[in-house]
Amino acid sequence: MRLIDDWRLVLRRAWSVKFNIAATAFGAAEVAVAIWKPDGMPNGMFAGAAAAVSIFANVSRLMAQKELHGTDK
Repeated sequence: MRLIDDWRLVLRRAWSVKFNIAATAFGAAEVAVAIWKPDGMPNGMFAGAAAAVSIFANVSRLMAQKELHGTDK
């Protein structure tokens, strides 16, 4: 396994990376909610958000993104 040539650009600009970071944050929030069990917080709320954002990450990975191709059109 090796990195792609423009990995820094992809890391900074790709929407799939941004969505995956958000999904990770929602997953971590779900774990925190399960540990601390705050009153009024429904179970699975953050897990559902993480699943939805993961779908966006997968879709955005397949879409052309002008930010990654050096064009500003």
